[in-house]
Amino acid sequence: MLWKEIWDSYKGRILGVAFGILLGFLYVWIGFWDMLFFALLVFIGYTFGRRSDAKLGSFIPWGELRQWLGDRWRLFK
Repeated sequence: MLWKEIWDSYKGRILGVAFGILLGFLYVWIGFWDMLFFALLVFIGYTFGRRSDAKLGSFIPWGELRQWLGDRWRLFK
C-alpha cells in the first residue's frame, strides 16, 4: 500500500514536521509570534525527523566530546 511505504520511508520526517506544526500553532495561538519563528519550529522538526530517518544520530558527537575533554582534564576520564 502506498501510504504504508510512505510512512515506512519518512516516518521521522512526518512526525517531526507534525510536532513542529503543533508547537508552532501553540506559540501562535498562545501569544503573538512572528511567522518566521513558526517556520523555524517546522524546520527544526523536519531536520530532527530527517536525521532520524537517515539514522545519523545526534547533532553533538558526545563520545568525541568526552574523549576530547578527557585528554585535557582528568575529571572527564
